[in-house]
Amino acid sequence: MEDEKIIIASDMEKQSVLPGVTGRVSDPILKHANDADEAMKAFADHEGDVLVLDEATNKRLLRKIDLNLMPLLCVIYGLNYLDKTTLSYASVMGIKTDIDLVGDDYQWLGSMFYFGYLAWEYPTNRLLQRLPLAKYSSFCIIMWGLTLCCMAAVKNYSGAIAVRFFLGVFEAAVTPGFALFTSQWYTKKEQGTRIGIWFGFNGWAQIFGGLVAYGIAHGTAIHGSSIAPWKIVFLFTGLLTATIGCLFLFFMPDNQLNARFLSKDDRRLAIERVRVNQQGIGNKHFKLYQLKEALLDPMTWAFTFYACAADIPNGGISNFFSQLIVSFGYTQEQSLLYGTPGGIVEVVALLLCGYLGDRFGNRILISCSGLVVAIVGMLLIVTLPLSNSGGRLAGYYLTQGSPTPFVALLSLIATNVAGYTKKTTVAALYLIAYCAGNIIGAAATYPLSSSNFEHCP
Repeated sequence: MEDEKIIIASDMEKQSVLPGVTGRVSDPILKHANDADEAMKAFADHEGDVLVLDEATNKRLLRKIDLNLMPLLCVIYGLNYLDKTTLSYASVMGIKTDIDLVGDDYQWLGSMFYFGYLAWEYPTNRLLQRLPLAKYSSFCIIMWGLTLCCMAAVKNYSGAIAVRFFLGVFEAAVTPGFALFTSQWYTKKEQGTRIGIWFGFNGWAQIFGGLVAYGIAHGTAIHGSSIAPWKIVFLFTGLLTATIGCLFLFFMPDNQLNARFLSKDDRRLAIERVRVNQQGIGNKHFKLYQLKEALLDPMTWAFTFYACAADIPNGGISNFFSQLIVSFGYTQEQSLLYGTPGGIVEVVALLLCGYLGDRFGNRILISCSGLVVAIVGMLLIVTLPLSNSGGRLAGYYLTQGSPTPFVALLSLIATNVAGYTKKTTVAALYLIAYCAGNIIGAAATYPLSSSNFEHCP
């Protein structure tokens, strides 16, 4: 096996033809030859010795990376889901009466989060590329936690609308940012499983959030409280998020170059192990030709179409699931507790599809199984008689398998899209479409379900 050589970008710029390679270097590549990937910094003082990465070393590094990165990614992503769905818990804990929500006010309150998310999605992707990844992500995490706390102080509909908008602004960074973290640190064969794991913490958050909301509602009903129980929910989850955000700031590295849990040699090896991706670990400069590639790539628009269409149901369910369970014939307090098993379905579906997708190299086909399960669940809700509360509740649980294709496509953006500007652009468009679908879903749900809610106990 021939020794591999590292070609420094400045040397490549001086010549149009690389040594040992026939043909001219393309103009776009030559134009940006002096704008090398961040990985080049790790080899600035390297003497040129061949890096040897055997299987044992690779496993050791992977284990160390998993132990230091995945717990943070998982917990924060779970809080991301919990924080934006606390409104659903609050809807059956008195917020509607306390801030005088009437007509379709709640519908717009649920949608406003996604308006903020949509408005800031592309700018936040540019900032994720331009600024230190972990530090900017930490800022957004802390800010969205503090913003959520502000929901406990709102007195009217206008104040709640403003808070929900800015909550969407700050949470817009988490999904594309975590996809970038995953593509930086893991090989293509490892990424699908890891994204499935941290995205699956949406399910754990649903379980945790339901138990917390039920505990607060039940405890205040027995012992009373100086503030409304829905305000306690917002304060608890917001302060928890801000606290974990501070830990994220301290422990999460921007990339391999400043990972304190790795030695200097291990940092180089951590970069070497992802060289097979042929994507580098990041580039802070905007490249117009990559933006054009993203906009002209048919796959970009295929991904965005799916994200919009698939998240229309999600917009309704994520904002109204507590009220939906109430409409099955359960009490408001029961709805907080009975919503938790849906999280288990989501966790199992995402872990199973993520693992099998990487194992057999076909993420999209395998992920469709979760969508089939969700369709069966929706049919149970729609077709079973209103008196069959248990069957309709089981149908709701099955709908929680629906995120599997969305996560599979997100993992493909992390895995298959090369070029940092192109990757962040595709991710931004994908998540903008996700927001559009959720806005449509939230806007359409209330009129369709109002007849059921009118008969709620």
